[in-house]
Amino acid sequence: METKLRKLILTGIVLYTLLILYFMFFAFNRVEHEYSEYGYVFMLLPEAVPLLFPDLSDLSFSWIYNLGNIAAFIPYGIFVPLLHRTHVWKFLSWFVMAIIGLETLQSLTFLGTFDVDDIISNTLGASIGWCVYKVAASPKNFWKKLLASGLTVAVLLIGIMSLSELIDFTLQKREGPLHALNEMKEAADNRPLTNDLPEFTVGGEKIKPNLNVYGSKGKESQTYAYNWAAKKEAHLYAYYGIPDNGDSAGELIITADGQERVYYTESIQAVPVDIPFDQLNELTITLKGNAKLWDVSISERKHWWK
Repeated sequence: METKLRKLILTGIVLYTLLILYFMFFAFNRVEHEYSEYGYVFMLLPEAVPLLFPDLSDLSFSWIYNLGNIAAFIPYGIFVPLLHRTHVWKFLSWFVMAIIGLETLQSLTFLGTFDVDDIISNTLGASIGWCVYKVAASPKNFWKKLLASGLTVAVLLIGIMSLSELIDFTLQKREGPLHALNEMKEAADNRPLTNDLPEFTVGGEKIKPNLNVYGSKGKESQTYAYNWAAKKEAHLYAYYGIPDNGDSAGELIITADGQERVYYTESIQAVPVDIPFDQLNELTITLKGNAKLWDVSISERKHWWK
């Protein structure tokens, strides 16, 4: 390679690196919103896949950011080998060490966090660049090189998105079928009504429960307890209200593993209850006064193979 061209490429890489460093340490108001309040943050386990296929109807900033995390490092895989011929694994080893150093510096200076997801995305970008460098070396015509490079980037990005979709589908927990809560094992003797369910009105709306009805015994509060052998990720659905006939006072408290998740008092209409649980072992439902909870169902979130 001609000396003049080498100097031009080297200058371009240096300037481009300065731009990358600016975005890593100073862009997005990093200085004004430093991360010192969180301490040194090191995210050592991947939390997301590199890049999913975009939702064209609602293109989000996060998808553009994830794409940028890959695309911004493609030039290194193309131009560094042009300046210094080396084996792909040696190049990627040096690249990964450099990115780890920068991510560590981000965390130590409170201008970002050490994020292994960024390291994976950046390395994928450099790897795409290396493939472009190899593919574009064959054609002699400039336009053929350009076309081959563009196709290589497109194909590899589609491959990354396809693999990301497969990994996401495999690891993502999905909501299973709904079951009436009373079908689950109860830890106490209290049972909701499940047969001959009474009809009532809440805020003038006629209510016809289908699954169950939870209520108190007169002025005394009533507690329903459920206990599972192992913690699970689940979602609870129900409806809450105070019937029009009788006392208008009432109260609902739902507690999960000792933490209060719902507290409702008087209600002039039926209120949907929708509670996600990341981990659920013990669940208690306490009703006071004339309050009613009905059609209480629960769905467990599982991996597809379970």
